[in-house]
Amino acid sequence: MAIVSAPFGKEYCDEWVKQAKEYDQSKMGVKGLLDSGVTTIPSIFTHPSEDLNDLKPSSRNLEIPIIDLSMMINDRLKIAHQIKESFSSWGFFQVINHGIPIQVIEETIKAFKCFHEEPMIKDRYVWDEKVSYYSNFNIFKSKAVNWKDSLRVLTSPNPPEKETIPNVCRKELMAWDEYMKSLCETLMELMCEGLGVSSNRLKELSCLQMRKLLCHSYPYCPQPDLTMGLPTHTDRGLLTLLLQNEVSGLQVKYDDEWVEVKPIPGAIIVNVGDLLQIISNDQFKSVEHRVLANPYKEPRISVAVIFNPGKCDESDYYGPLPELLSQENPGLYRNFTIPEILGHEQTDNCVKIIVDLCKISGQGIEEIAN
Repeated sequence: MAIVSAPFGKEYCDEWVKQAKEYDQSKMGVKGLLDSGVTTIPSIFTHPSEDLNDLKPSSRNLEIPIIDLSMMINDRLKIAHQIKESFSSWGFFQVINHGIPIQVIEETIKAFKCFHEEPMIKDRYVWDEKVSYYSNFNIFKSKAVNWKDSLRVLTSPNPPEKETIPNVCRKELMAWDEYMKSLCETLMELMCEGLGVSSNRLKELSCLQMRKLLCHSYPYCPQPDLTMGLPTHTDRGLLTLLLQNEVSGLQVKYDDEWVEVKPIPGAIIVNVGDLLQIISNDQFKSVEHRVLANPYKEPRISVAVIFNPGKCDESDYYGPLPELLSQENPGLYRNFTIPEILGHEQTDNCVKIIVDLCKISGQGIEEIAN
């Protein structure tokens, strides 16, 4: 496929849309472009200058918190407090000693790397709503195409037919989903205890039921100063559990500075989504993060499992937990339904779209409850 240069700045111009459509439909991915011999990035991947002005991380040597889950045996309350503090200040932490064997982690990363490094045959798979392959979630509503390849599988509550999941990573994908479900159940209990509510409160709200798995590959980029792996955004969901290999690139915003999330072998990164910020009534923060284009020859591989409430009827309402509200701490958000949230446009660079949608001001508990 030949991709010609088009002048940047005419947003969604005919030529840009034509090139983006050709690229998206080819399913060749960024890896396919590299395999075809490109030495510069095609123009559709060039991100706006305002997104590229400050790519360097903070010089203050900051790091997101690290939580040792093995300490829960001796002092569960302390770990619950650490999680609350981490989510209140950073919105992120890395969890270690979580009980998942290192061999499983290594096999999971290897399997997904194998999928992404297959020759250019992604167009031979049958992609649908439950199993898809792309560079941007909504490419035609994006500022530019991201320098990454993504496999997305909606694993629960209605999983796809096994045969539709690429065979090279099928077994590992299904096993990893179960490992993350088990770990997330433990973390949600600790989160609830940190908030001072019943330990199974989030589980009662069906927050373990809806899951999607995203496996991103960020191949080598010949011009990393011109594009992004994933632009600045916040996660729309409830909670994200992320595994990454040894190649760095993820940055988290803290005190208006970008902090590099340094890979720790075997660690799982955990972060707050917009829904959890609302449910916790701002005790937990959904924070901006991004992934830089990869300047290294080794691809960056990450595997994210995103959790959302499974009760999605028009009669299933979500909002701040009533147990957290009082006259001194009134609700900051109105109630909403999942279909209402899903009806709003989603792109890879959305920042707190749900938080802004549901934010209220000057209202008390009585109005929240109605």
